[in-house]
Amino acid sequence: MPGPFVPPAGHPAPGTFEQRVPPQRGVHQTQGASPDAIRIRGTMAEVGPIADKVTSYFYALLFVRHPELRSLFPAAMDTQRDRLLKALLTAAEHIDNTPVLVEYLQNLGRGHRKYGTRAEHYPAVGECLIGALSRYASGIWDPETEAAWVRAYTTMSQVMIDAAATAELRAPAWWHAEIVAHELRTADVAVLTLRPDQPYPFLAGQYTSLETAWWPRVWRHYSFASAPRSDGLLTLHVKAVPAGWVSNSLVHRTRPGDVVRLGPPGGSMTVDHTRDNGLLCLGGGTGIAPIKAMVEDIAERGMRRPVEVFYGSRTDHDLYDIDNLLRLQQIHPWLAVRAVVDQQAHLQLPDAIRGYGPWIEYDAYLSGPPGMIRNGITALRDVGFPAHRIRHDSVEELVVAGD
Repeated sequence: MPGPFVPPAGHPAPGTFEQRVPPQRGVHQTQGASPDAIRIRGTMAEVGPIADKVTSYFYALLFVRHPELRSLFPAAMDTQRDRLLKALLTAAEHIDNTPVLVEYLQNLGRGHRKYGTRAEHYPAVGECLIGALSRYASGIWDPETEAAWVRAYTTMSQVMIDAAATAELRAPAWWHAEIVAHELRTADVAVLTLRPDQPYPFLAGQYTSLETAWWPRVWRHYSFASAPRSDGLLTLHVKAVPAGWVSNSLVHRTRPGDVVRLGPPGGSMTVDHTRDNGLLCLGGGTGIAPIKAMVEDIAERGMRRPVEVFYGSRTDHDLYDIDNLLRLQQIHPWLAVRAVVDQQAHLQLPDAIRGYGPWIEYDAYLSGPPGMIRNGITALRDVGFPAHRIRHDSVEELVVAGD
């Protein structure tokens, strides 16, 4: 099937989207781009200033033409509209980078199973997407542009459909999990322990998507705060954010005995155990959760790779998990933990790494708010880190991760 990219037969799992530093938003990349990629990026540049109108019109078309699909979406659509735009921007950026794009689309396809998405839904979405784009990009829309979008959407949707079909053979679309412990560490941070109703396979450093009974069909991402355990229990760190529907429910309303739903694990910010490089880990706020999981993972394997953890917060009070990290440091001589408190050090977490090192034999891991990750990437590149040795969760997913 022709298109702006042609996935290899069988769609093998190639390079990892989360491990790569995406290009700067708004940079119109044309050098070496395929004709279809140029047209698709041109469309996104045209509709960018009125993206809210485009996405609203798309969903209006979808729900009018296909009302049976409305039940797949949350009652409040604000975040859903934002996610659609980010997915389109990501696809447009990587349209000529087959390994990165295929991995991203495979993750989307697997993740969409929890919404009840089926293969027959994709044509309806494509029809309405092209209808919305043609309306609001009318200044540049022509038959060639429409053909480029048809080719791109057909190929990309097939990657997602195939990934979902493969996942169907291996795991459920979601897990039910009972909350067995709820510990309020600060006024707005809770540590939750969950018992899934069946084994939940994941890797240290990954995250899950979670839905509560209070907000049906609203899913948010939270990283696991421990390595896989023999008892099968899962640990999450959740910070309640202003107007955050799910996070406030988990921190302030949830009690032991409540049941939530978990989607499949996601993310590739995991430890490469085939390497013996050290790990430089930057964790801000509840972003310390997956870093703690990776430290436990290394310890359980009996490895002695040097691990340097920089734990950032605004105040001492926000270092809600520092005691556990310091206990790990006492046990494992290869681990060093440094707290970076903004109000004391008068510097941001990424800046702290410049005073240490050298980091020649280290891989970098970043976890925290999107702004911290972006600043951290810049700081790491400034001290000589190549892009392929910088790992982090997808910034697109983190925009609403704690909502």
